[in-house]
Amino acid sequence: MADALVSAVLQQLTAIVYQDIERKVTLVVDVRKEAQKLKTTLHAIQAVLIDAERRQVKEESVKLWLEKLKATSYDMDDLIDEWNTFILKFRVSNKVCFCVPSSSFCFSKIVLHRDFAVKIKDLNKRLQVIAVEKDMFSFNLNTSKGESERPVTTSFIDVSEIYGRDQDKNAIIRMLLSENSQQQSLHIISVVGMGGIGKTTLAQLAYNDQEVRAFFEKRIWVCVSDPFDEIRVAKAILEALTGVAPTVAEFESLLQKIHRSVQRKKFLLVLDDVWTEDCTKWESLKLSLKCGTTGSKVLITTRKENVANIMGSTTLFPLGQLYEEECWSMFSRVAFFGRTSDDCKSLEDIGRKIAHKCKGLPLAAKVLGGLLRFKKSKEQWQSVLDSELWELEEVEKGIFPPLLLSYYDLPSTLRQCFSYCALFLKDSVIEKDKLIKLWMAQGFFKGMPHKEMEIIGQECFDDLAMRSFFQDFQKDESNNSIVKCKMHDIVHDFAQFLTKNECFMLAMEVEKHSTKTESYNGNYFRHLVIVLEKEGPFPSRFTMFQSSVAC
Repeated sequence: MADALVSAVLQQLTAIVYQDIERKVTLVVDVRKEAQKLKTTLHAIQAVLIDAERRQVKEESVKLWLEKLKATSYDMDDLIDEWNTFILKFRVSNKVCFCVPSSSFCFSKIVLHRDFAVKIKDLNKRLQVIAVEKDMFSFNLNTSKGESERPVTTSFIDVSEIYGRDQDKNAIIRMLLSENSQQQSLHIISVVGMGGIGKTTLAQLAYNDQEVRAFFEKRIWVCVSDPFDEIRVAKAILEALTGVAPTVAEFESLLQKIHRSVQRKKFLLVLDDVWTEDCTKWESLKLSLKCGTTGSKVLITTRKENVANIMGSTTLFPLGQLYEEECWSMFSRVAFFGRTSDDCKSLEDIGRKIAHKCKGLPLAAKVLGGLLRFKKSKEQWQSVLDSELWELEEVEKGIFPPLLLSYYDLPSTLRQCFSYCALFLKDSVIEKDKLIKLWMAQGFFKGMPHKEMEIIGQECFDDLAMRSFFQDFQKDESNNSIVKCKMHDIVHDFAQFLTKNECFMLAMEVEKHSTKTESYNGNYFRHLVIVLEKEGPFPSRFTMFQSSVAC
């Protein structure tokens, strides 16, 4: 979130630095000079933000530093809005002054500009302190997204530890065992779903199935991850095919050896955790594999539907959540490990309610089950049940890191668009057009020339949808376009985690005109959400107990 916010502020500061404005505006201070100082400092801070956002999950001091940076960045955003309003009024008043000269009005403009100069200097001082503090953490520079921690997967799995997915496993196995003599191109199957949904587990189950083992002469498992290093992937494929680590380093030589190794053989290649949307990374490898016999398959797992399309998937398999009973089985096996039957019975009612909070996400069931394995009393279990998931430290460290990988993969504008969705209530039906207009109103698409903002918003929504940040789509029957959607509860919790201390939710009872706090965690917030518990007119008066509100 901090990286997205800083990127947006930098974009607006650039506009100020290069803004073509009248000389009279610079009578008090050289605004461009101060804005350039802010830009320089922000660029230095931005260079470490990916590492900082990754480390905030485990390091409280880094989290507090990021909170300070976000607060200052929001104040910059407010000041930039003030400046842009000042410039607009200045230009309008200049036109008016041609008809009605007013020296007093011009003086008020200069005073307003003097206030702006004082504020921007103050922000520069605050930001300088934050920049100095960043050196205390020895952050890594953001040389690439691939520096973020990504788990390395293998084909090994303990089937006895897996619950559910029988229907999905059988469906994938049927696809793998199918043969079509008329099909000339390589059959590519892509399993698509959000982080933690169980894509790798499903691929492992299918890869190790006895029928699948017997059907294919060669089976190859490669964890691709990000970045997509085609030479490393080619070496891994060749080593699996031949049993010998290749000594050649030339891509062409590797492809020739792969081609000879799979020629007239029926093979299964699993490419797990694919992120790249650059088709050139895959095209040469794909061509070298086309000489296998009929029935050869490539099985891909990815979080991004666009990746599946770019890699030429012939079959797309969207992976959904576990059924509630399957999720409970997975959760209870972990949470009740080593407990007596009496303990299990006494905790089952609370346990089922906690498992329900996992919303069919296998990773969440494992993490929460592991957390509760070491909590003995009913009171401790009740405390977990009553907490929001984003408030639990164990969830931050166990569930959110995989989601952070998807978040890091977003451009800065998309990060802002996604984190803004924390303002919606859980399980809300989100209207696509209304959401896009809200993004526009927040100014997320400023500085994007050559396109209408509505089109940019539509592209942002589609991108987030294809990356599994939205679900439960309602579509227009006439053109099949998405009209409404929802967010998975845990994805929503993740959005709240990113915007912690920034959102204030107020529930109001219309009849009694009373208020109660639903969600707030801090002394300063940027967005206010008012929820009317019953349909009716908006209350004409209500008391705000916070003196400073940024909506």
